[in-house]
Amino acid sequence: MMRSLSRRALGALATTAALGLVGCGQDSTQSTDTTKAETQAAKPAVVTVYSSRKEHLVKPLFDKFTEQTGTEVRYITDKAGPLMARIQAEGETTPADMLITVDAGNLWQASKMGLLQGTESVTLNKNVPEHLRDDNGEWFGLSVRARTIVYATDRVQADELTTYEDLADEKWKGRLCLRTSKKVYNQSLVATMIQTQGTEATEEVVKGWVANLATAPYSNDTKTMEAVLAGQCDVAIVNTYYFGRLKKANPDAQLALFWPNQADRGVHINISGAGITKHAKQPEQAKALLEFLSSDAAQSQLAELNQEYPANPMIKPSAEVASWGEFKADAVNVEAAGSLQAEAVKLMDRAAYN
Repeated sequence: MMRSLSRRALGALATTAALGLVGCGQDSTQSTDTTKAETQAAKPAVVTVYSSRKEHLVKPLFDKFTEQTGTEVRYITDKAGPLMARIQAEGETTPADMLITVDAGNLWQASKMGLLQGTESVTLNKNVPEHLRDDNGEWFGLSVRARTIVYATDRVQADELTTYEDLADEKWKGRLCLRTSKKVYNQSLVATMIQTQGTEATEEVVKGWVANLATAPYSNDTKTMEAVLAGQCDVAIVNTYYFGRLKKANPDAQLALFWPNQADRGVHINISGAGITKHAKQPEQAKALLEFLSSDAAQSQLAELNQEYPANPMIKPSAEVASWGEFKADAVNVEAAGSLQAEAVKLMDRAAYN
């Protein structure tokens, strides 16, 4: 009897020991999993941005965001077209969480390519006016630039100027310079003109511009303004921040801005903006970055860095930009710059605007 009990006891002890070992193994596995989870949680989040805006314009803001949130921002810079093609080619494997680019036409195109996802944000809807963002929340304007008239102050009086359309008048024959129609800025200008006054009227205006050209169109706004300074022409259409850059480099340049169409639709404006990519790996952190970029401090800094206007209407422009004067802006939704872009390009081709 005693021997039988001893065997049973030994068996019970062995079973207990085995269970104990199993339990220890489970605790060890759970402990390892917990440690991994804690390590991953402790590792700072990283947001990856593809940006067509140059490094000196975005890096200071990314650094500030990292300082405030602990979220690191990695980024690459390139032109809008190659960046969008890259996101499309990478598909679900893209590391990009956000696309930042210039011109609503590019943002609209990115949306139509299926590269962006809708973002619901009370903060963004509050900070970015409706006409400066996508209806489905796929992109939001972050800064505003005006495309307006610049003139030679030694040869033109401000009261000689009135509207974009007036530059088609014969009095400007041989006195007008333009940037090439191949660039998105002029495509967007013509697209919004189509939106407000129709294709036929816009085409007549563009034909008038072409008839009044002093020289063949230039490759960029800076060369266009330099042609005005050199006396090759008297007036041109440029983005305001290019004017700011030129005046900073040459304060005595005899050029001034004129705000056209103040009695009707207002000055054509466009944006730089951003959207969260469709296959973002860090969508919440990307949303936090986008909201940060619409905040008061970021808006002031972003606009000042490139001499632009804040997208948030509650934020004042820099002193230098404000010195150019106030103007009534065209309130047409900038999405028209994208949706009518193809029609604008065809129109300019018909008008022989190269």
